[in-house]
Amino acid sequence: MPSYTVTVATGSQWFAGTDDYVYLSLEGTAGCSERHLLDKPFYNDFERGAVDSYDVTVEEDLGEIQLIKIEKRKYWYQDDWYLKYVTVKTPVGDYLEFPCYRWITDEKEIVLRDGRAKLPRDDKTQILKQHRRKELETRQKTYRWKEWHPGFPLSIDAHSHSDLPRDIQFDNEKGIDFILNYSKAMENLYVNRFMHMFQSSWSDFADFERIFVRISNTISEYVMQHWKEDFMFGYQFLNGCNPVLIRRCTEIPKKFPVTMDMVECSLERNLTLEEEVKQGNIFIVDYELLDGVDANKTDPCTIQYLAAPICLLYKNLENKIVPIAIQLGQKPGPDNPIFLPSDATYDWLLAKIWVRSSDFHIHQTVTHLLRTHLVSEVFSIAMFRQLPAVHPLFKLLVPHMRFTIAINTKAREQLICECGLFDKANATGGGGHVQMVQKAMKDLTYSSLCFPEEIKAKGMDSKEDIPYYYYRDDGIKVWEAIKSFAEDVIHIYYESDEVVCEDVELQAFIKDIYVYGMRGVKASGFPKVIRTREKLAEYLTVVIFTTSAQHAAVNFGQYDWCSWIPNAPPTMRCPPPTEKGTVTIEQIVETLPDRGRSCWHLGAVWALSQFQDNELFLGTYPDEHFVEKPVKEAMAKFRKNLDEIVNTITERNKNKKLPYYYLSPDRIPNSVAV
Repeated sequence: MPSYTVTVATGSQWFAGTDDYVYLSLEGTAGCSERHLLDKPFYNDFERGAVDSYDVTVEEDLGEIQLIKIEKRKYWYQDDWYLKYVTVKTPVGDYLEFPCYRWITDEKEIVLRDGRAKLPRDDKTQILKQHRRKELETRQKTYRWKEWHPGFPLSIDAHSHSDLPRDIQFDNEKGIDFILNYSKAMENLYVNRFMHMFQSSWSDFADFERIFVRISNTISEYVMQHWKEDFMFGYQFLNGCNPVLIRRCTEIPKKFPVTMDMVECSLERNLTLEEEVKQGNIFIVDYELLDGVDANKTDPCTIQYLAAPICLLYKNLENKIVPIAIQLGQKPGPDNPIFLPSDATYDWLLAKIWVRSSDFHIHQTVTHLLRTHLVSEVFSIAMFRQLPAVHPLFKLLVPHMRFTIAINTKAREQLICECGLFDKANATGGGGHVQMVQKAMKDLTYSSLCFPEEIKAKGMDSKEDIPYYYYRDDGIKVWEAIKSFAEDVIHIYYESDEVVCEDVELQAFIKDIYVYGMRGVKASGFPKVIRTREKLAEYLTVVIFTTSAQHAAVNFGQYDWCSWIPNAPPTMRCPPPTEKGTVTIEQIVETLPDRGRSCWHLGAVWALSQFQDNELFLGTYPDEHFVEKPVKEAMAKFRKNLDEIVNTITERNKNKKLPYYYLSPDRIPNSVAV
């Protein structure tokens, strides 16, 4: 009688093994096998990290194996099992791989297809078409869209992390408990003795050092030493943790009436301000989005304030970007003066602190939360709803969706919810952050997520004119590497543009993102349909780049750039100055966050800057969803390209006091998971 050798691999996560009854059956083109018992209680098979083999004998040859069914029946108590893959050796010696990489919970069964990626058009038999359809029907009932706030991209329909499907939950929920992690961070940073000292001001700038952890030769220490200097202020717009706002100024806005007399002493080329603008030496950052946003009112003992400043910057003869004018409100007038480097030292310093605080708010809520976390969740939900596991694009994208829905759900549960941790220290807590996302949605366009296009739209694309913009330089390299990889995979499975058009699952994925993620807003520029392989490559690059590189660029530098509180105040306790010549050091310290809020802020930026345990970095795909040799060759080429980028960045950073490494591929996690 024909015999099949079945190998079963169990995951290495904690509690991944099972002691339940496990059955297997095979379904081929010539018939089905009986149900075979593989494991039962106390057999000690299917333990964590185990690979177990079995001989399955059948009465007659089953033909080509199309599906395998795994059933788990409970023995005593809830015993989830993480099944990595199953391999089958046929009687004629052929090996078939059946990737799973899923949890089998309760008394469930799963049906697996072999690992070869297939488009809908490739399935010829009714049994495979039916399996494909049933998988999507089940997923669409499980992964449902829900509106968290009006105007937001839709998110997953789940109230808490424990409500999520087991397959997308964190392996260890404690590892992403924000309250626990923030408390641990403050304990590790030795600041927990200050964490309850709300309303208690620091005595001076040096007093902030009492909660500042000095780590030798780090960016954070360099920031602490140089934060008052104009070059450091300007440098952060290029290579800090929010390097996305600066744009080349083509015309001085009427609402920001800067004159030549005001800035003449800051210009170095013997040109007028208008001529400097024409030559491309003037840059601008406008925080208009903050205008009208309500400041945090959750603590009646502390009034908190926001501003919506405009900052003009200049490229000097050393090619450094430095500030030359700051207005702290959007409407010009006698009570909204334009602050200048030639003003009194503390006037100018406080104006810059207000800009840094505003930058922090935009970074946290728009650059980071909306444009990486929430957008990536949209991509994740649409993928699970519209692409079956056998689809090549599911196999391509699933590593880049790892834990994204879980981290966002946990954030809505503990961090950015009403009375959440975000309210404790941030002036945009208590609802301001919600208003910001709603306002920022109008600027969330498809083209703004296309990295090279967005850089060019801001007039920041010239390496010759702006030589020290490492975020741009490294981002372009990573974008091109991802795009080349996406093109390679597309050309394996899509032989023509016509095949792209015919792929109904792909088109449903694209439509889901447009209709639910972008709320069907035509002005977003998100396509409703993809018609060419070239456009598909770009779209997939947007998805992978956003979930990996873009998030890394704006997340993992938070402790470096925001741990020195005066450089990134999460709240301000006095209103912006309305006249010059009155600011004192005492006023600045009273304006900056109190001891309690400073400590919560420090704990937050520390916790958010840490990689996950067992982090998987860009191009690392231990779960082998693809089994075909051409794709594995494309992956190897991708990793080689990424390694070359790592080497280039490492070489450039040698001996730099301010190295830029956030877009080095060996520091870019595959997905948004923190």
